[in-house]
Amino acid sequence: MNQLVAQNLTIGYKNKDILRNLNFELRTGVLTSLLGSNGIGKSTLLKTISRLIDPKDGTILIDGKNIYSLSNAEFSQQVSMVLTHKDVNKELTVYELVKLGRQPYTNWMDQLTEEDNILINQTLIDCEITDLKDRKISQLSDGQLQRCFIARAVVQDTPFIFLDEPSTHLDLYHKVHLFKLLKKLCVQKQKCILFSTHDLDLALQLSDEIMLLKDEQLFHDTTEALINQGIFDRFFDTDDIVFDKERKLFKIL
Repeated sequence: MNQLVAQNLTIGYKNKDILRNLNFELRTGVLTSLLGSNGIGKSTLLKTISRLIDPKDGTILIDGKNIYSLSNAEFSQQVSMVLTHKDVNKELTVYELVKLGRQPYTNWMDQLTEEDNILINQTLIDCEITDLKDRKISQLSDGQLQRCFIARAVVQDTPFIFLDEPSTHLDLYHKVHLFKLLKKLCVQKQKCILFSTHDLDLALQLSDEIMLLKDEQLFHDTTEALINQGIFDRFFDTDDIVFDKERKLFKIL
């Protein structure tokens, strides 16, 4: 089991602290959703533990090692990040896009080994995109493209995968399909997956653990434990939306 531990972590930009003194642990084999209102710091937190933004204070450890003691190559073999993909080359094929995940392991000529090709082809199967491998990125739907970016992260073969709003712009069918894929990767491939989302009902039904940012605090526990603690009973500051503990969903009155 691999572990990422944050100790007294403060995140933010330049002279602005967004969240202070965060302490949490992420483990492989666990699907965790990151919940909270817009602007509360979900993306900043994901980027900080992915080394895209420096922490303001505190320590982040992977298996006991400070992430900043790792070289770029070493870190890229531990953590992969799926961000928005507006700047991707639309002329790449699906196979070419997914293959990019092997860059941390290839030589300077970017040559793939037989093991690399086996992993890529198996990942295409696992993510159910084998039939798309020769299509160009420009020919894909949002749901198909999101699965391709997840496949690239899986091919990177890291124990930790972090995703920022992966279900944005997807319809309900493709959201469910995506969430079930993330769950499958945690169970079958023993990945640690942390993803931010506004799809509360799906997150509550499919996630093993929840990290909730609210009122500048972090609540982190198993989904069942947080539900039983009543954390979601007043998630929205209104009497028009209530939480149904039995069905794990929000209802409009």
